Amino acid sequence: MTRKKETQTSLKGAGGVSYEVTLLSDDDLYLFNEGSHYRLHEKLGAHPASAGAEQGTYFAVWAPDARQVSVVGDFNGWNSMSHLLRPRGQSGIWEGFIPKLGRGSLYKYHIVSRYKGYQVDKADPFAIFTEIPPKTACVTWDTEYSWGDSEWMTQRRSRNALDAPISVYEVHLGSWRRVPVEDYRSLSYRELAPLLADYVNKMGFTHVEFLPVMEHPFFGSWGYQITGYFAPSSRYGTPQDFMYLVDYLHQQGIGVILDWVPSHFPTDEHGLGFFDGTHLYEHADMRKGFHPDWNSYIFNYGRNEVRNFLISNALYWLDKYHVDGLRVDAVASVLYLDYSRKKGEWLPNKYGGRENLEALDFLRKLNEEIYLRFPDVQTVAEESTAWPMVSRPTYLGGLGFGMKWDMGWMHDTLQYMRRNPVYRKYHHNDLTFRMLYAFSENFILPLSHDEVVYGKGSLLGKMPGDDWQKLANLRLLFGYMYAQSAKKLLFMGGEFGQWSEWHHDGSLDWYLLDYDRHVAVQHWVQALNRVYRSEPALHEFDCEQAGFEWIDTSDAMQSTISFIRRGKSDDTPVLVVCNFTPTMHTRYQIGAPCGGRWVEILNSDAVAYGGSGQGNPKSIKASAQGCHGRPYSLTITLPPLAIVFFKPRKRGK
Repeated sequence: MTRKKETQTSLKGAGGVSYEVTLLSDDDLYLFNEGSHYRLHEKLGAHPASAGAEQGTYFAVWAPDARQVSVVGDFNGWNSMSHLLRPRGQSGIWEGFIPKLGRGSLYKYHIVSRYKGYQVDKADPFAIFTEIPPKTACVTWDTEYSWGDSEWMTQRRSRNALDAPISVYEVHLGSWRRVPVEDYRSLSYRELAPLLADYVNKMGFTHVEFLPVMEHPFFGSWGYQITGYFAPSSRYGTPQDFMYLVDYLHQQGIGVILDWVPSHFPTDEHGLGFFDGTHLYEHADMRKGFHPDWNSYIFNYGRNEVRNFLISNALYWLDKYHVDGLRVDAVASVLYLDYSRKKGEWLPNKYGGRENLEALDFLRKLNEEIYLRFPDVQTVAEESTAWPMVSRPTYLGGLGFGMKWDMGWMHDTLQYMRRNPVYRKYHHNDLTFRMLYAFSENFILPLSHDEVVYGKGSLLGKMPGDDWQKLANLRLLFGYMYAQSAKKLLFMGGEFGQWSEWHHDGSLDWYLLDYDRHVAVQHWVQALNRVYRSEPALHEFDCEQAGFEWIDTSDAMQSTISFIRRGKSDDTPVLVVCNFTPTMHTRYQIGAPCGGRWVEILNSDAVAYGGSGQGNPKSIKASAQGCHGRPYSLTITLPPLAIVFFKPRKRGK
């Protein structure tokens, strides 16, 4: 549809003076109410504007059941009668212009509802900056920034591709590292930038993923209870400061993924709930509109304007902040009407089923719009059930995500690793079951923050045995993750074997790096990232069956498994053998796909990584005596509680 020129309506500013200012055309209003306006962040909220030579700020907010809306702030003494907005036709939008009001002013909307005269001061749903919590006012601001990441932006399609190595370091900005003085405060966005970039590059990760950076009133929610969907948290700086962090990471060759939460929002009075005296953003019926697990509201995905709000928000972060992907939180809670609800506590869909049909339409439209406008990014679903085709295109009936967290692998593997090695032989299926479904989706293997909170202990703390065995098991766990077919994600602190579980109000236990055994774990993760990135066989077919072949899944009595990873070139296979017991095998025979000499390229039992130093320092000549259905075999030393990687030695070496 051809867009009309933006029309202008007479809006009165202070003192009754009329100004011809609006950012909303008739087409904007039509598309908004229709549910197909996906750049609302350019129209609603507070924006610098001018009326002739008069500079000021234009405001627009959706409040269809309001009887009166005004802008209150530090510029008018929070007087609700000083700057009234006026309704724009039947759209439900109220707008107005305040002259001489520039950057840095505090404001809210004062709403008088038609509903029993209900009055409330609300934060702007489209605010791009806010006061530092627990204060709740919005701040007039802009998103002007001079980016320096053009090189990254032109190449990120290849860096985000399914055949690229993707190894994600998951970070909570407020607790990764803190200032030891100044009340042990969190680092700012600008302070974080060089420290985090240097560390991520040192460790070899390709991307960072930030727990939600959007403004949230309760720090203990880790960002998952959002009130300011368009505002990076002011706890760490301004919007431009966060842009600087993303820009700096990009210039250092590091991708940035944001956690994004379209599943629920908190009940704080200044937030989205009961916005204009009605359930505007959430369902009125709490059997659909309230989440019992998180005591929060659930978005009404069937409402056009709400879908506009959420999709515009996703596109906003990809556009204004140059982020390279969105990890969508709690997708299962969006898909199922009976999620965490007992019989009688939920409403079925129109066909009598438990699937949230409106949410399905929303998720598909979300992914379609993202990939239409930003085909070089990735969307990632945290979906904890077996919902089919989450990471398959919508035109094939899928949800349209680029990738999905493999929660089943995480659960089965940690359950297996917790067990005393004596009993692991009875649970061998926990290791092998994944390969029955491993290529049904484009998976990421997550060892995320969710596994190290709420009394679950750290990854190292979950491992059985004495300290040496715990560390060996942890190295084995990490090696097994990197050897598997899928992309990788590791939460901060795990990479150096933090003993305590994560606490959001403290720093990681960096002092552990004063001890050699923790430095050794860190070196192991560095080595895994290096080899994962440098060996095409370990990443090119992460999401395709062609990249994986079992050698032996049947040695349950010795709790060992072996398999081959392949890349696009047949002459670069990597052979992997895992020993999940503390028993060393000195002449362990495994099948090999080709002859010649093989070299050990990684060994978690190497002394450099804190191991006992058992392994295969010399190349091994493949025997023509076949094994495990392969034409050749290798006889290797298989260290205790360890994983070893081999590849063919190139001719002349």
